Amino acid sequence: MAGMNLFRTLALLALLSGLIVLAGYLLVGDETGLVYGLGFAALSSFGSWYYSDKAALAAFKAQPTPRDQAPELYARLEKLCDRADLPTPALYLVPSESPNAFATGRDPQHAAIALTKGILDLLPADELDAVIAHELTHVRNRDTLTQAVAGTLAGSLTYLGRILTLGALYFPVARVGRRGNNPFAILFLLVVGPLAAGLIRMAISRTREYAADAGAAEITGNPLALVRALETLEATGQKIPIHGNPAFAPLFIVNPLSKEGLMTLFMTHPSTEDRIQRLQDMAEKASAAAPVTQTLSPSA
Repeated sequence: MAGMNLFRTLALLALLSGLIVLAGYLLVGDETGLVYGLGFAALSSFGSWYYSDKAALAAFKAQPTPRDQAPELYARLEKLCDRADLPTPALYLVPSESPNAFATGRDPQHAAIALTKGILDLLPADELDAVIAHELTHVRNRDTLTQAVAGTLAGSLTYLGRILTLGALYFPVARVGRRGNNPFAILFLLVVGPLAAGLIRMAISRTREYAADAGAAEITGNPLALVRALETLEATGQKIPIHGNPAFAPLFIVNPLSKEGLMTLFMTHPSTEDRIQRLQDMAEKASAAAPVTQTLSPSA
């Protein structure tokens, strides 16, 4: 399952990059556009790789938390990092009453975990452990990098569409590309490309959330703690949505934005009910295997 998730993620990222290259071709109108598109995708990916953590933390006004201000929280984090075989990431506090958390950073050595004030006030110790373990799994699986690159590539397509729109204000639309008036190119750059990129990005996000839930269950050995945490976060988070750049919504453990209106069409997370069902299935399998282990251990 983990290998299939990785393959699917890489395939979706490759598809996103392909859309950028195609957009460059359509915008320029000949093969030179392929080179421009490839270069644009490469530069976008590098920028997101290097600066994604700073951008995400700044978007939600996250502040670094010194060890002497939260010794118990650091002790909990270090214990979970030992279990996950990870270096201890930097710890940040988001000044929001909305209960949520996210991880960011280009690799495990440059990772950060951000917890909102609301989640620290709301969850008991075992559920908070489960949430932190979920975020550590994102770090271990390098999902933070994947999401940053996917988000930047998706945004790049929208940016190329804006270039076309700006050009149309000053030049005849027929001049887009060397091949003259190309309605398909215009439609792709303004509508189809950005929409397809957004849908691909959401698919990547949903795939990685399932893997992080499984990782949290493995690290804590307590899938039901994450079940209770997800139920609480889902119920409370929608009453107190967090305010910030919606481009970073896929980073959070549960969708931090309102689900009202058109937002329901563009969900960045799988349904909480589905995630809970998967975790409950893990708990049942672990419980069924436990008596076998107990029976065999005396004879070992």
